[in-house]
Amino acid sequence: MSAGSLVVISAPSGVGKTTICRLLQAAHPDWRFSVSATTRPRRSNEVNGSDYTFISDEEFDAYLADGLFVEWEEVHGYRYGTLRASLQKAQEAGHPLLLDVDVRGGVNIKREYPKDTVAIFVVPPDEESHLQRLRQRGTENEASIQKRLSRMAEEMGYKDSYDHVVVNDDLERAVKEIETIIREKI
Repeated sequence: MSAGSLVVISAPSGVGKTTICRLLQAAHPDWRFSVSATTRPRRSNEVNGSDYTFISDEEFDAYLADGLFVEWEEVHGYRYGTLRASLQKAQEAGHPLLLDVDVRGGVNIKREYPKDTVAIFVVPPDEESHLQRLRQRGTENEASIQKRLSRMAEEMGYKDSYDHVVVNDDLERAVKEIETIIREKI
Protein backbone atom coordinates (compact mmCIF):
# COMPACT_ATOMS: atom_id res chain seq x y z
CA MET A 1 0.00 0.00 0.00
CA SER A 2 1.07 3.56 -0.60
CA ALA A 3 0.37 7.07 0.61
CA GLY A 4 -2.68 7.10 -1.68
CA SER A 5 -4.22 4.23 0.23
CA LEU A 6 -7.92 3.76 0.78
CA VAL A 7 -8.83 3.24 4.44
CA VAL A 8 -12.31 1.77 4.76
CA ILE A 9 -13.89 2.13 8.19
CA SER A 10 -17.20 0.33 8.57
CA ALA A 11 -19.40 -0.63 11.48
CA PRO A 12 -22.97 -1.36 12.39
CA SER A 13 -24.95 1.86 12.48
CA GLY A 14 -24.21 4.02 15.50
CA VAL A 15 -20.98 2.36 16.66
CA GLY A 16 -18.91 5.52 16.16
CA LYS A 17 -17.22 5.19 12.78
CA THR A 18 -17.94 8.78 11.77
CA THR A 19 -16.61 10.12 15.07
CA ILE A 20 -13.49 7.97 14.66
CA CYS A 21 -12.94 9.28 11.13
CA ARG A 22 -13.34 12.89 12.27
CA LEU A 23 -10.81 12.42 15.07
CA LEU A 24 -8.34 10.74 12.72
CA GLN A 25 -8.67 13.52 10.18
CA ALA A 26 -8.29 16.21 12.85
CA ALA A 27 -5.05 14.58 14.01
CA HIS A 28 -3.80 14.08 10.44
CA PRO A 29 -4.83 16.98 8.19
CA ASP A 30 -3.08 15.35 5.22
CA TRP A 31 -5.47 12.38 5.45
CA ARG A 32 -8.53 13.06 3.33
CA PHE A 33 -12.13 12.10 4.06
CA SER A 34 -14.40 10.71 1.39
CA VAL A 35 -17.71 12.52 1.39
CA SER A 36 -20.49 10.10 0.45
CA ALA A 37 -23.58 11.14 -1.46
CA THR A 38 -26.91 10.37 0.19
CA THR A 39 -30.62 10.77 -0.30
CA ARG A 40 -31.09 10.97 3.49
CA PRO A 41 -32.32 14.29 4.88
CA ARG A 42 -29.62 16.44 6.43
CA ARG A 43 -29.47 16.42 10.23
CA SER A 44 -29.21 19.80 11.97
CA ASN A 45 -25.53 19.31 12.84
CA GLU A 46 -24.46 18.24 9.33
CA VAL A 47 -22.89 20.36 6.61
CA ASN A 48 -23.65 19.63 2.97
CA GLY A 49 -20.45 18.79 1.10
CA SER A 50 -18.53 18.14 4.31
CA ASP A 51 -20.46 15.43 6.15
CA TYR A 52 -22.35 14.18 3.09
CA THR A 53 -23.38 15.46 -0.29
CA PHE A 54 -27.15 15.54 0.05
CA ILE A 55 -28.88 14.81 -3.24
CA SER A 56 -32.37 13.95 -4.44
CA ASP A 57 -33.47 10.48 -5.51
CA GLU A 58 -33.50 11.72 -9.11
CA GLU A 59 -29.88 12.92 -8.86
CA PHE A 60 -28.86 9.61 -7.28
CA ASP A 61 -30.51 7.73 -10.14
CA ALA A 62 -28.62 9.87 -12.67
CA TYR A 63 -25.29 9.20 -10.90
CA LEU A 64 -26.07 5.47 -10.98
CA ALA A 65 -26.95 5.56 -14.67
CA ASP A 66 -23.67 7.36 -15.41
CA GLY A 67 -21.63 4.80 -13.40
CA LEU A 68 -20.29 7.46 -11.04
CA PHE A 69 -20.47 5.33 -7.88
CA VAL A 70 -17.80 2.78 -6.95
CA GLU A 71 -20.30 1.42 -4.44
CA TRP A 72 -23.75 2.26 -3.19
CA GLU A 73 -26.26 0.82 -0.78
CA GLU A 74 -29.74 1.41 0.50
CA VAL A 75 -29.69 1.66 4.28
CA HIS A 76 -32.77 2.34 6.42
CA GLY A 77 -34.73 3.54 3.39
CA TYR A 78 -32.11 5.96 2.06
CA ARG A 79 -29.33 5.49 -0.47
CA TYR A 80 -25.65 6.20 0.12
CA GLY A 81 -22.86 6.06 -2.44
CA THR A 82 -19.14 6.64 -2.81
CA LEU A 83 -18.16 8.59 -5.89
CA ARG A 84 -15.45 6.93 -7.96
CA ALA A 85 -13.89 10.32 -8.73
CA SER A 86 -13.17 11.07 -5.06
CA LEU A 87 -11.18 7.83 -4.70
CA GLN A 88 -9.21 8.45 -7.87
CA LYS A 89 -8.49 12.06 -6.91
CA ALA A 90 -7.10 11.06 -3.48
CA GLN A 91 -4.98 8.27 -4.97
CA GLU A 92 -3.53 10.61 -7.58
CA ALA A 93 -2.72 13.20 -4.89
CA GLY A 94 -1.02 10.52 -2.78
CA HIS A 95 -3.09 11.13 0.34
CA PRO A 96 -4.64 8.41 2.49
CA LEU A 97 -8.41 8.54 2.06
CA LEU A 98 -10.70 7.67 4.98
CA LEU A 99 -13.97 6.12 3.87
CA ASP A 100 -16.82 5.94 6.38
CA VAL A 101 -19.05 3.45 4.57
CA ASP A 102 -21.71 0.82 5.13
CA VAL A 103 -20.41 -2.71 5.71
CA ARG A 104 -21.38 -3.96 2.24
CA GLY A 105 -19.94 -0.84 0.65
CA GLY A 106 -16.65 -1.47 2.41
CA VAL A 107 -16.51 -5.01 1.05
CA ASN A 108 -17.25 -3.69 -2.44
CA ILE A 109 -14.45 -1.10 -2.27
CA LYS A 110 -12.00 -3.74 -1.02
CA ARG A 111 -13.06 -6.01 -3.90
CA GLU A 112 -12.55 -3.27 -6.51
CA TYR A 113 -9.29 -1.88 -5.04
CA PRO A 114 -7.76 -4.91 -3.25
CA LYS A 115 -4.12 -3.77 -3.29
CA ASP A 116 -4.89 -0.20 -2.24
CA THR A 117 -7.39 -0.82 0.56
CA VAL A 118 -7.10 -1.55 4.26
CA ALA A 119 -10.52 -2.43 5.66
CA ILE A 120 -11.26 -1.87 9.35
CA PHE A 121 -14.47 -3.07 11.00
CA VAL A 122 -15.49 -1.33 14.23
CA VAL A 123 -17.72 -3.20 16.68
CA PRO A 124 -19.45 -2.18 19.91
CA PRO A 125 -18.34 -3.83 23.13
CA ASP A 126 -21.85 -5.29 23.56
CA GLU A 127 -25.44 -4.78 22.43
CA GLU A 128 -26.51 -2.87 25.55
CA SER A 129 -23.80 -0.20 25.21
CA HIS A 130 -24.65 0.08 21.52
CA LEU A 131 -28.31 0.68 22.34
CA GLN A 132 -27.34 3.27 24.95
CA ARG A 133 -25.12 5.09 22.42
CA LEU A 134 -27.91 5.20 19.83
CA ARG A 135 -30.33 6.67 22.38
CA GLN A 136 -27.79 9.22 23.69
CA ARG A 137 -27.14 10.58 20.19
CA GLY A 138 -30.64 12.05 20.24
CA THR A 139 -30.86 12.06 16.44
CA GLU A 140 -33.57 9.42 16.00
CA ASN A 141 -36.81 8.21 17.47
CA GLU A 142 -37.21 4.81 19.15
CA ALA A 143 -38.65 3.15 16.02
CA SER A 144 -35.61 4.21 14.02
CA ILE A 145 -33.28 2.96 16.76
CA GLN A 146 -35.00 -0.43 16.79
CA LYS A 147 -34.70 -0.60 12.99
CA ARG A 148 -30.95 0.00 13.28
CA LEU A 149 -30.61 -2.66 15.98
CA SER A 150 -32.50 -5.23 13.91
CA ARG A 151 -30.00 -4.74 11.09
CA MET A 152 -27.00 -5.16 13.42
CA ALA A 153 -26.82 -8.97 13.18
CA GLU A 154 -26.66 -8.76 9.39
CA GLU A 155 -24.00 -6.05 9.53
CA MET A 156 -21.89 -7.99 12.05
CA GLY A 157 -21.86 -10.90 9.57
CA TYR A 158 -19.50 -8.88 7.37
CA LYS A 159 -16.70 -8.44 9.91
CA ASP A 160 -14.76 -11.49 8.69
CA SER A 161 -14.47 -9.84 5.26
CA TYR A 162 -12.40 -7.04 6.80
CA ASP A 163 -8.65 -6.93 7.45
CA HIS A 164 -8.98 -5.74 11.06
CA VAL A 165 -11.68 -5.68 13.76
CA VAL A 166 -11.50 -2.96 16.42
CA VAL A 167 -13.75 -2.82 19.50
CA ASN A 168 -14.98 0.69 20.28
CA ASP A 169 -15.19 0.23 24.05
CA ASP A 170 -13.10 3.36 24.65
CA LEU A 171 -13.08 5.97 21.89
CA GLU A 172 -9.53 7.24 22.50
CA ARG A 173 -8.11 3.71 22.59
CA ALA A 174 -10.03 2.67 19.46
CA VAL A 175 -8.79 5.72 17.54
CA LYS A 176 -5.20 5.00 18.55
CA GLU A 177 -5.53 1.35 17.50
CA ILE A 178 -6.93 2.35 14.11
CA GLU A 179 -4.26 5.02 13.70
CA THR A 180 -1.58 2.38 14.34
CA ILE A 181 -3.14 0.06 11.75
CA ILE A 182 -3.20 2.85 9.16
CA ARG A 183 0.37 3.95 9.84
CA GLU A 184 1.60 0.36 9.41
CA LYS A 185 -0.13 0.13 6.02
CA ILE A 186 0.79 3.44 4.38
